[in-house]
Amino acid sequence: MIRLEKINRIFQVGDQQVRALNDVDLTISSGEYLSIMGPSGSGKSTLLNILGLLDQPSSGKYQLDGRDTTQMDDEQLARIRGRKIGFVFQFFHLIGRLSAAENIELPLILAEEAPVTRKPKVQEILHRVGLEDRANHRPDQLSGGQRQRVAIARATITRPDVLLADEPTGNLDSVSGAEVIQLMETLNDSGLTVLIVTHDPNVGDRAPRKIKMIDGAIVADTTKRADEAA
Repeated sequence: MIRLEKINRIFQVGDQQVRALNDVDLTISSGEYLSIMGPSGSGKSTLLNILGLLDQPSSGKYQLDGRDTTQMDDEQLARIRGRKIGFVFQFFHLIGRLSAAENIELPLILAEEAPVTRKPKVQEILHRVGLEDRANHRPDQLSGGQRQRVAIARATITRPDVLLADEPTGNLDSVSGAEVIQLMETLNDSGLTVLIVTHDPNVGDRAPRKIKMIDGAIVADTTKRADEAA
C-alpha cells in the first residue's frame, strides 16, 4: 500500500540546511497497525506529514497504491488525500461554532455528497464512537476524550484507507486516552490501516509493529509475534 524509498526532507533555516529525514525506507501493508516513536526532533511528524501528502520530500520516492506521489501536482495530491487518508491531531482541530454532528459531516459536504446520504452516515458513525447523545453539542461543551472521538469520526467518515494520528492522546487523561486508542484499534480490526506517532510508550507499545526514529532516520522496525500481540 505505502512504499517509501530513500526519502529525504531538508529545510532551509537561515543560511543553514536542516535534514529532517535521512534516507528513510518504509513499507506499510494494507490493514497494518503501527506506531512511530522517538525523541523530539527525530523526524516523526515530518514523516507523518509526508505520508499524509501534506508535505513533499526533498528527494526520494513515495508510492501510494503503486502510484508515485512525488510526481503529482497539488490538485492531484489534494484529491488523493481527501479520498484515501484521514488525519487525527493532538489539538483536535474542530470548528468551534459547529456541533459534533456538523464537524463530522464537513468532509462529506466538501466532497459535495447529497444531504440525503450524508445524514445517515453521520448518525451511523456517531453511534460507532458512542456520541449519539452529544451530536448537537459544540466542542466547548465536550470533554477532551469526546472531542478526540469527534475528530476520529470526522477523519473516517469518508472511509479512507489509512488513518494517521499525531499524538492523539497527548491532551487527554489516561482513561480518555485509553478509550481513544481502543476506538482506533477497533477501526483497525475492521480493516483500516492505522499509524500513530506518539511519545507515550504505553501507546506505542500497543501496536503490533513499532518504528523508532532518531535524527531523521529509522533505527529500529520491530514486529510482535502473533502470541505477543494477542
